[in-house]
Amino acid sequence: MPEIFFNGPAGRIEGIYQQGKTADAPLVLILHSIPNENMNHRIPQAMFKTFTALGFSTLVFNFRGVGRSQGCYDPEGIGQLSDAATALDWLQNLNKEAKTCWLVGYSYGAWIGMQLLMRRPEISGFVSICPPANKLDFGFLSPCPASGLIINGGLDETLPAGAVDSLVAKFQQQKCTDVVHKFFPNANHVFDNCLKDLCYTVAAFVREALQKKVRKVKIKFVKKHVAEDTPPNE
Repeated sequence: MPEIFFNGPAGRIEGIYQQGKTADAPLVLILHSIPNENMNHRIPQAMFKTFTALGFSTLVFNFRGVGRSQGCYDPEGIGQLSDAATALDWLQNLNKEAKTCWLVGYSYGAWIGMQLLMRRPEISGFVSICPPANKLDFGFLSPCPASGLIINGGLDETLPAGAVDSLVAKFQQQKCTDVVHKFFPNANHVFDNCLKDLCYTVAAFVREALQKKVRKVKIKFVKKHVAEDTPPNE
């Protein structure tokens, strides 16, 4: 996995990037949790491998003050959100032909990711793993502009299942988006003994979402040409 550096709002940002095999490969940005975690944590790395295998151009990076990324942790989250926006800009500038962009966030990274989602309409799908709805405010999701997948575990020692249920309920009240909730009753916060199942679930969801998008494009294409091929009334 090639290590890269790019300029961020607080200095150099450290990341790992894998280019997709085609010029129009879909994009994904992966956000890790903090504190005491980084882009090499088992969950971000598992997601990196999962999306790379799906053919995405994939970027995971360290927030400011983590690893070899410069700057200092911002307790308000504004700095980390700025880092994420810069990382997405870098990814998009490198892949100008990409038509699809996804966002994956783990724990704290899920909170930052959902805020970025609200600001960037080009993001077409998301995966939110263990969103800390018991500790951080997700009230800004009104409404959520994209469909996605929310995942949590029944043995998570930091996140009560009920907090995620309440967050999912808010999504389900919004008719414009389709948010799927996957619950792993035997998974803890780091998905010990459930990591393969987590990757399989994410991969299956993303494949289906991409296929739906392709089908919609084909339907629109066919309808357009049917209309054009219809002879005018004489």
